[in-house]
Amino acid sequence: MIRTGLLGGSFNPAHSGHRRISLAVMKALGLDELWWLVSPGNPLKPEKGMAPLAARLSSARAMTRRTPIVPTAIEKELGTRYTVDTLKALQRRFPNRRFIWIMGADNLAQFHLWRDWRGIARTMPIAVVARPGYEGMLTAPAMAWLRRSVRRRSRIREWTTWSRPALVLLRFYPDPSSATRMRAIKPDWRLSHPHQVLRDRVTRRPVF
Repeated sequence: MIRTGLLGGSFNPAHSGHRRISLAVMKALGLDELWWLVSPGNPLKPEKGMAPLAARLSSARAMTRRTPIVPTAIEKELGTRYTVDTLKALQRRFPNRRFIWIMGADNLAQFHLWRDWRGIARTMPIAVVARPGYEGMLTAPAMAWLRRSVRRRSRIREWTTWSRPALVLLRFYPDPSSATRMRAIKPDWRLSHPHQVLRDRVTRRPVF
């Protein structure tokens, strides 16, 4: 079985913080690969200011060169809009992989607002990465239900055997990088990734 992490996001644009945290998570969890799920559209984020999918995928590719991180726009092909549907579809499509969902503490803070968030937790293990400004991970509303599902950090490499729901909390050296800050510094960043047809490394299909 291929141990595969899943990190979803807009990647508008992808930045060094995404890369550094992803590599740290891969080492901690003993992953073979980590997929960046570049979202066609996030239901909880406004469309204004969102770069085209191809530009965001291109920025993700540039940021992950020479790593086992695989950016993919597979959600566009799957036609899924919500995370719970995407994760279930990926498990059906790739039975030779063991997946773990990875998200930042900022997402855990609003996890209870996600469509069928309990269904997500029952679908695969979750690794939550601490982020600056979101230190109170254990006080997130969803933790009232998930608290008893938290696994010990010392047993993290055994995540493929955990019964679900299962949650592990990870802390690494904080990285202040953010897509919001990058857009403020370079609002025309997408011009560095001119419109082009990219071939998705997971689906092998073109992404426009």
